[in-house]
Amino acid sequence: MKFLKNNYGWLIVTVLAIIPLFILANFLAVDYTSGFAITLKEGVENSDESTLELLYHISGEFAIRWMTAVLSCTPFFILFGVTNLYVRQAMGIATAIWSIIHFIIFYAAEGFLETFTQVNYMAGFLAVLLLVPLLVTSNRKAMRRLKSKWKKLQRLSYVIIFLSIVHVAILDKTWIIYAIIVGFGFILRIPFIRASIIAFRKKS
Repeated sequence: MKFLKNNYGWLIVTVLAIIPLFILANFLAVDYTSGFAITLKEGVENSDESTLELLYHISGEFAIRWMTAVLSCTPFFILFGVTNLYVRQAMGIATAIWSIIHFIIFYAAEGFLETFTQVNYMAGFLAVLLLVPLLVTSNRKAMRRLKSKWKKLQRLSYVIIFLSIVHVAILDKTWIIYAIIVGFGFILRIPFIRASIIAFRKKS
């Protein structure tokens, strides 16, 4: 019970990150008749896209949603005074894992060389690469070892969300909502706005 009390936020994030995997699993068919084989189901949804393309787009949506959620943690603290570093770390791990899953599916659908044929693909690939050091250092040991450098490294998330929005915007997807949420968060981060909101919140 003590473990649950101390880590319930981290556990909730973990569960929320895992649940969408069941959505992806719905597109897979497992065959045990001649050994073990996994194939893609076709026609699972009424769509002109192939199953692989659907998996690619679904995984990408979850990746950018988690990244937007991570960058909303600081604005949430500014507005409500609630923060939890380890929950934020868990959200960052979810972002990285879903982004890597997204890239793996893209690789399977299009091939690695296709990554360098369009600006949006290159932006997405660079975002995934930058997420790797954040994923590796998303633990308490890395925080203790890197000290002040850890926070500087986390600033890569600003570059990553910009690249991610560019990636989605060029694809003509529903990018505007992510841009609005992230943009609003950056406005709240402006020093005098941040200080004013925190002072008003504490006074109230």
